[in-house]
Amino acid sequence: MRNLVLLLAFSVAAFGQRHKAPQEVDAEKPEGKLMQQVMQENDAAKKTELMQQFATEFPKNDHTPWVLEQLQQSAVKANQPDQVIAFGDKLLAVDPDDPEAALQSLKAAEAKKDPGLIKKYAAATGANARKAAVAPQPKDVDANAWKQQVDYAKQVGAYAEYSLYRLALESRDPKVTIEVGELLQQQNPTGEYAAKVQEPLFVAYRQAGANDKALALAEKVLATDQSNEDMLLVVADHYLQAKKEPEKVHTYSTKIVDVMSAKPKPEGVADTDWTARKNQVLGLAHYMNGKQFAAENKHAQTDQELKKALPLIEVSPSLAAIKPELLFLLGLADYKLASGNPEKAQESANYFRQCAALKGPLQATAATNLKRIMTEYHGIK
Repeated sequence: MRNLVLLLAFSVAAFGQRHKAPQEVDAEKPEGKLMQQVMQENDAAKKTELMQQFATEFPKNDHTPWVLEQLQQSAVKANQPDQVIAFGDKLLAVDPDDPEAALQSLKAAEAKKDPGLIKKYAAATGANARKAAVAPQPKDVDANAWKQQVDYAKQVGAYAEYSLYRLALESRDPKVTIEVGELLQQQNPTGEYAAKVQEPLFVAYRQAGANDKALALAEKVLATDQSNEDMLLVVADHYLQAKKEPEKVHTYSTKIVDVMSAKPKPEGVADTDWTARKNQVLGLAHYMNGKQFAAENKHAQTDQELKKALPLIEVSPSLAAIKPELLFLLGLADYKLASGNPEKAQESANYFRQCAALKGPLQATAATNLKRIMTEYHGIK
């Protein structure tokens, strides 16, 4: 992308002369007389003033698009983003399909760091570049020159998508990220940046409370790429809570463990923070898997998964709320496994005792279950 950015930065008019310069003017008419002055003026500042006057006085003249093109290019060279956009708007009003006018307005919007303008002109630039890339070759343009223009149009289209992607990535406002991310996916659903924007768009959906959209996007991504642990967590939890498609809960929970076990620490993240993150994600994965096994009355698998989850949850303060349920489910699983195995009865009692010590809706039931176990099995401590 660096090459693309540099190419565009040094190509003010890579589409060539989009609007033809006047060849003949009728100096007997006011517009012809003024255009003659424009063409004969050598002083750049005075020439600009005359062109501005022409565009203002004769907005519908056949030569006005050429005048506006020159004015926008002058503003680009003078580093005047507001003027670039002002002339760009006027030029797009008379020639809506002009890709270079939209591109220069986009770059000016980026210089102003204005999200609304970036979105507006990226959309216009992308649409116009796509039209230019598939337009028929003019008879007066040779094949080689036309190929270069088509290639450039494709690069401009990619730049417009990159601009939207960068805006989505850098924005701290989830609403902006959602608007831009959805626009990217609408414009070119199979494009490079439509794929890259999926993760920040997923995060923005969750931040904005758009959980249905986050789930739909996660399921779409996971159909071909199961490397994002947050998406895996959201989808696994959805099916667990919905009490349907248990195989997906197991598959995604197991995949989370595989992903996090193999995932290297991201650059710039402290060791302690990365360890805490891994503990939290792995703890949730084993917990969901174990809870699903409990719903299926698969006691040995429940016991195995929840025992893996317990130490991870105990060192993750954000997961403290699920500890009582985890202990309760472990107590139930080991109670079911206790027939002919006194050690399991003791383990069950231990888990119910811990659960009964924690405030919550399971506290009383855990205490009752502990008494029952102590009555059924002699020697329980």
